[in-house]
Amino acid sequence: MDWKIELVAIPVTDVDRAKAFYVDQVGFNADHDILVTDELRFVQLTPPGSACSIVLGTGITEMPPGSQKGVQIVVPNAEEALAHLRERGVTASDVDPQPWGRFVYFSDPDGNSWALQELPPRDAADAASDYAV
Repeated sequence: MDWKIELVAIPVTDVDRAKAFYVDQVGFNADHDILVTDELRFVQLTPPGSACSIVLGTGITEMPPGSQKGVQIVVPNAEEALAHLRERGVTASDVDPQPWGRFVYFSDPDGNSWALQELPPRDAADAASDYAV
């Protein structure tokens, strides 16, 4: 049985500002923006190439705005991702090299934080050691 994460709630104060940030600056695709009722607005956005989307809106989550910390996206190249963000006016960290990958960090206008990870190169020996008991 497969279990797949496909939607993560991001708590925000201003839905239109957050949507503009994620679509126009970060580069997510705008999938849906539906006003279900006066109390429920559903905005689904998806990072390019991702099987998992985010949802923001009104009536979506009880988490306080800015409380979603450390959502992580895997990218093919940390420098290119950083350049992409900075070219679009997103404040982002320099590339942070770690043994388990190279990271770039940024936050949305509410303070929800994100990590972009470039995975380290893997060879056959590394892959086999992942399964050692």
